[in-house]
Amino acid sequence: MKKIITCLLVAIMMVTLVAAPVQAAGRGGIMGFIAGCCFGLRAGVDYNDGKEIHWREWARIVPFVGLVIAIWDGADSYSGKTRADFAAQYGSVYC
Repeated sequence: MKKIITCLLVAIMMVTLVAAPVQAAGRGGIMGFIAGCCFGLRAGVDYNDGKEIHWREWARIVPFVGLVIAIWDGADSYSGKTRADFAAQYGSVYC
């Protein structure tokens, strides 16, 4: 248990040290870190550009729901949907 707490404290300190200068320059910060860490580089960079994380990306964290969302995303990709299609559907926050 002590090792887990120590690792968490070290991770929090590292995030704080790395994210503090970035947060002053733009959006970044802890939410940018979470977006990049949990959802991948594209979501993290898009979040820092001012875009919101789509609800389907948040839902991927939930174990069973994540599998359903992954299949849904695959079906949308298979059908040929693009960012422009989602921008038209969800507005400027998406693209």
